[in-house]
Amino acid sequence: MDWQALVLSLELASLTLVVLLPAGLWLGRWLAYSEFPGKAWIEALVVLPLVLPPTVLGYYLLVSLGAASPVGRWVAQNFDVQLSFNFGGLLIASMVFNIPFMVQPVQRAFMAIPRDLGEAAAVSGLGLWQTFWRVELPLVWPGVLSAMVLTFVHTLGEFGVVLMMGGSIPGETRTIAIAIYDRVQAFDMVAADRMALLLLLLSLLAVAASFFASARLAVRR
Repeated sequence: MDWQALVLSLELASLTLVVLLPAGLWLGRWLAYSEFPGKAWIEALVVLPLVLPPTVLGYYLLVSLGAASPVGRWVAQNFDVQLSFNFGGLLIASMVFNIPFMVQPVQRAFMAIPRDLGEAAAVSGLGLWQTFWRVELPLVWPGVLSAMVLTFVHTLGEFGVVLMMGGSIPGETRTIAIAIYDRVQAFDMVAADRMALLLLLLSLLAVAASFFASARLAVRR
């Protein structure tokens, strides 16, 4: 069992969730409530990581953020930081390929809120933030919870984008999914079986917990 790879994967999934959650809430709410020319293009960009092959997405991230790219050179010169083949680059890639898993459930949850509730909250004297925290967020919480679980679990199991952007550096970019691939390539099927089973159980537990929590919230309502 490659515990180092498992810990790295859990750290990556947790940080991705923490960073992406506020942005996902804002973007999902904005797309749900706004109508403007070009909205379909923005929604298409949000969904794009779902339909692109992971290696293609990883390739374009590597080309855009690698050491030879203008962005990569600027960051390296000004901050002495590389955006590829390290944990920081892995985190950026993880955020990009998880955008649809975070934004779409949140957007659908906000779209399900009756518009007259917001109007009633405004008439009652609630400001924008009060309406969000006291009215909207409790209603969309099951959708937010689903988005959080999907983002976390998808990060644990992602392979193509992670491999393209970070490679397989022990303790730096080798996640549990890459460790499983490495063990299969080395014909160490026993270790691969153990890690794959652990990843399966973790994913199943996270999804089941999400469904259980959503059901409890529905009962309370």
